[in-house]
Parts: sequence; structure tokens; C-alpha cells
Amino acid sequence: MSPNDSKSSRGFLNSLASSITNLGSVVTKSVNGLMGYEGIEVINPDGSIEDAGEEAGRGRWKQEERDGYWKMMQKYIGSDITSMVTLPVIIFEPMTTLQKMAELMEYSHLLDMADKTHDPYLRMVYASTWAISVYYAYQRTWKPFNPILGETYEMTNHNGINFIAEQVSHHPPMSAAHAENEHFSYDCTSKLKSKLLGNSIDFYPVGRTRVTLKRDGVVLDLVPPPSKAHNLIFGRTWVDSSGEMIMTNLTTGDKAVLYFQPCGWFGSGRYEVDGYVYNSAEEPKILVTGKWNESLSYQSCDIEGEPLTGTELKEVWKVAEAPKKDKYQYTHFAHKINSFDTAPSKLLSSDSRLRPDRYALDIGDMTKAGYEKSSLEERQRAEKRTREEKGQRFVPKWFDETEEVTPTPWGDLEVYQFNGKYLVHRAAADNSQDNTDMKSTQFNPWQFQDTYSP
Repeated sequence: MSPNDSKSSRGFLNSLASSITNLGSVVTKSVNGLMGYEGIEVINPDGSIEDAGEEAGRGRWKQEERDGYWKMMQKYIGSDITSMVTLPVIIFEPMTTLQKMAELMEYSHLLDMADKTHDPYLRMVYASTWAISVYYAYQRTWKPFNPILGETYEMTNHNGINFIAEQVSHHPPMSAAHAENEHFSYDCTSKLKSKLLGNSIDFYPVGRTRVTLKRDGVVLDLVPPPSKAHNLIFGRTWVDSSGEMIMTNLTTGDKAVLYFQPCGWFGSGRYEVDGYVYNSAEEPKILVTGKWNESLSYQSCDIEGEPLTGTELKEVWKVAEAPKKDKYQYTHFAHKINSFDTAPSKLLSSDSRLRPDRYALDIGDMTKAGYEKSSLEERQRAEKRTREEKGQRFVPKWFDETEEVTPTPWGDLEVYQFNGKYLVHRAAADNSQDNTDMKSTQFNPWQFQDTYSP
């Protein structure tokens, strides 16, 4: 290339960079001018360069609704709004947070494979891929219902797994879950922390997730990356995760460190995950790469992290085909979770499937869903007053609060431990001859039965 060609090339690149910068400025200004608000940027995660005004109109809110909720939410900017704000049922999906926790079990066969393999590094590939596999489902833009204190969710009939989750605290919102089959046991205490930024919200996973692989008894610890929901009120809502996911083998010291790329200009980098499995000496052994919405592959590498000669990338996981144009962006597994087909016999009356607001939304009755949601929330407040008057604390049924407080990157966490009582209950329920129609069971997570009548 001649010097003149080089100058011409630099001129073209500079011109392109300037055009991109100007485009970003125009996009932001056009939205601000259209909506009358400053500091609101509408981003198209698909990388389109459509006019921002048109993009803003793709949101699920009507103009008058946008104005009202924008004014309401402004006073909460910078705050944790996990349980502070009463939100309209229009933004919800017919599923609770407890059910969404169970979605992590869709590709649980990867944990079975981690338990079966004798290769310690391949074990970390399988286990960390399992942890990543749920992000395709987590990109849904609808909000799950906050569980009522004492609410539960049970799942059986999937890969030999018994799964139980319980809402163990209301302020702050905390959930605990346990699952197991012949190959692994899974335990999680979750306390979601959020920060409202205006038209977006950051979510910090203040939780502890432990997986025990039963054959060798190794214990794996998971620290996931934070997530962000963009365009809550203006524009097309979308969810992304960026940062490090770290899975540590607490028994051997091996570790998987995988980096979720943030979404860049015109959608560049979105969905991409790259990283390594390291041995206890922090030497890379296997590289992992792919996209969390498509597939992940792995390849052995040298101490510099370069692929070993004679090896090739091997696919370890591929996302299952999802329903087309599904209203709530559900996967087939999400529909399965929401169905009574995965419910065990003698379903607990505190189960999320039985919530009247969730069921009303599921059949499309928005008015009834809103009424039932308000009714449940009012009864929860009434029960809290009764509990305080009696000087009592809420005590979960299936999990016990421990004295352990574990640090996380986003704050300390009180740890709840599965107490094993559910397994005794489930064994007795499975042997029962009771054929009561579970769909007719009234939702009942309440500690005090006569506190409030809607």
C-alpha cells in the first residue's frame, strides 16, 4: 500500500468513526426531543440503525403510561427497587421467581456428565456450561412475579430430579432452592439486588450456588455476572449480561473463568462468551468459547492458552429449539415448568402454579390478574402486621437459616440450608392414594390462616 493509499485509508476510517459518533448523538437527541426527557438513550440490541423515534415506539407502553411511570420511577433512580415499587401486571409474565430458578435445571444432563467423567478439567467444562445454558431463557424481557413469603415451587418428572424452592424472606426478598438426582445435588440461596438507572436497571446476583457431584463428592461454587435490563419504559426492552462468571472446584482448586462480552455498537459482541478452565496452579488447560444464545465448544490448550496442535473445537452444548413468536418468549421447558404436568402428586398448596394472579395472567385475564395480585400483596402485609403483633418471626418449612454469612462481590448473604424435611414429605405424598384435582387446590402459603379475607 502506498503512503497515499495509507492516508486515504486513515481518512476513510476517521470519517467512518466520526459518522458513527454523530449517529449516536443523533439517536440520543432524537429520542430526547421526541419524548421530552433528557438522559434517555434507546438502544436497538439487534444492531439496526432505524430512527430512534420509531425504535422508542416499539416499547410495550402507551404514551400516557410512559409519562406516568417515568414520573413515578424518577424518584427511585439510584435505589434498589427489588421490593419497593408496586408494578402493573402488564409487565409481568405468568411465572414467579421461584419457577424461574427451576429453569436452571433444563440442561441438568450436563451435571450428570460432569459427575460421570474422570477428567477433572472436562468436569469443569460440563459444569460451567450448565451454568451458562440458562442465560438464553434469562434474556426474557417480562418480569416474573415476586413470590409471597412462604410460597414454594416443586418440580418432578425431569431427568430424575426433585426440585423444591421456597421464599424464605420478604424484606429483603430471598429465595432458597434444592435439587438432586443420582448424580448431583444443587443448593442455592438467592438475594437479588437491583439499582434503577432511569430507563434501565442493573441486577446483582447476591447469592450462593453450590453443586455437589456425588461420585467423587467434589463441591463446585458459582459466582455469576451481573445483568442489565435496557429500555424499561422507552424503546424495545432487552436484557444482557456482561462480566466474569467464575466456577470454582472447592475440593481441588480447579477453576473456570468465563467472560461474557458486553453488547457493543450495532450489536457487536452480544451473546459471546470466552474463557478457560484452569488447574489449581492457575494454568489454562481447556479454552471455552461460543454464544450463550446458540452453543458452546471447548478445546485443549497449552500453558499460553493457545489450542493444542492436533486438537479441534468440540461442541459441548447447543440451545434447544424454542417456540416461534411465543408471547412471553418462553422456551419449551418454561412452558413445561408452568404446567401441572411437572407437578408431583399432592402438590403443596403454597406452590406458584396455584397463584390466582399468575393463573389469570396465563389465560389472558389482565383485569383479574391485577386484582388478584393486589389482593395477595394486601394479605401479605396483613399477615406481617399479625406476626409483629404476636412477636413472631417467619420460619420457612423446607430450609433452615444458618449462622453462616458469606461474602459476595455485591454484599453479604445470609445462607439458608435445605433441612431434608421435603424429601420425607414427598415420599409420603407419592405413596398416598389421594387423587384430589390439584388445579382445584386453593393457593395457601400463609402462616396465619384468618388474617385477611379479600
